[in-house]
Amino acid sequence: MSVQEWAMLVVLSILWGGSFLFIGILVKVWPPFTIVTARVGLAAFALWIIVGASGVPIPKSPKVWLAFLGMGLLNNVIPFCLIVWGQTRIPGGLAAIFNATTPLFGVIIAHMLTVDEKLTANRLVGVLIGFCGVVVMIGPAVFSHFGGDTLGQLAVMLAAVSYAFAGIFGRRFKAMGLPPLLPAAGQVTASTLVLLPLVLWLDKPWTLPVPGLETIGALLGLALLSTAVGYVLFFKILATAGATNLMLVTILIPPSAIVLSAIVLGDHVEPRHLAGMVLIGLGLMAIDGRIWQRLHKRKVAT
Repeated sequence: MSVQEWAMLVVLSILWGGSFLFIGILVKVWPPFTIVTARVGLAAFALWIIVGASGVPIPKSPKVWLAFLGMGLLNNVIPFCLIVWGQTRIPGGLAAIFNATTPLFGVIIAHMLTVDEKLTANRLVGVLIGFCGVVVMIGPAVFSHFGGDTLGQLAVMLAAVSYAFAGIFGRRFKAMGLPPLLPAAGQVTASTLVLLPLVLWLDKPWTLPVPGLETIGALLGLALLSTAVGYVLFFKILATAGATNLMLVTILIPPSAIVLSAIVLGDHVEPRHLAGMVLIGLGLMAIDGRIWQRLHKRKVAT
C-alpha cells in the first residue's frame, strides 16, 4: 500500500475505534438494535445529502441496488446483529479478539475467490503477528471466559467471516465505476430498510425515553463520523488497496480505541497495551514489506 493508503487505514481505525466510546454512552440509554438502526439510518440520510450536493448521479440499475443490499447484509446487518447478540453472552474483550480474526479469514477467502490478492508468506506472517498483538493488548485474563459460551463465541466469529466476505464482495463497486460515496450511502440505506422492521418489532423505540444532549451527541458522532465518513474511507481503501489490506483495520481498531480512551476518558495505558502495539506495528511492517526489502538491499550492498 502507498503511504496515503496506510494513512487512510489509520484514520479509519480511529473512526471505528471511536465508535466504542460513542456506543458506551448509548447503551446506557437505548437497546442495541435501536442504536444500530439509528446509526445506519442517520448515516444514510447524511450521505444522500452529500450525494445530492455533489451532483453525483444516483444509480437506477436494479443490479447496482441488489449489490448495495448484498453489501449491507454482509457488512452491516449480519455482523452487527451477530456481535450484539454475541456480546450479551461473552465479554467485550473476547469479542474484540474474535473480531480481529477478520484478516485471517480475509487472506484465505481472497486467495480462493480472487486472482490478484493471493496469499503471500509476508502477508500471512504479518497478520498472525498483528493478531498476537491484539491478544497481548487485551490481556490473557479474557481467555478465562473462553469456552464458557460456545454460541456467543461462534456468533462473533461468524461476524468476522461475514466482514471478510464483505471485503471481497465490495470489490465489484470499483468494476461498476461507482465513486466510494455511492456504495457507502447505498449499503447503509439497504441496512436501514432491513433493520427497521426488526427494531420496530423488538425494541418498540416509541416507548424509549427522550434522549438527552449527551445521547444525541454520541449518536451524531457514531452515525456521522464512525459510519458515514468511515464507510466513504472504507470503499476508497477497498477500491485502491484491495480487500485483504482493508481488513487490517480490525487489527488497528483495538489500539485506536485504547489510545482514544486514554486521551478522552483518562484511562490508564498499561505495559501490555504498549507491548501489543509494538507487535501490531511489527505485523504491519511485515505485511508492507518495504522496510525488510531495504534492509536486504543494504545487506547485499555491503
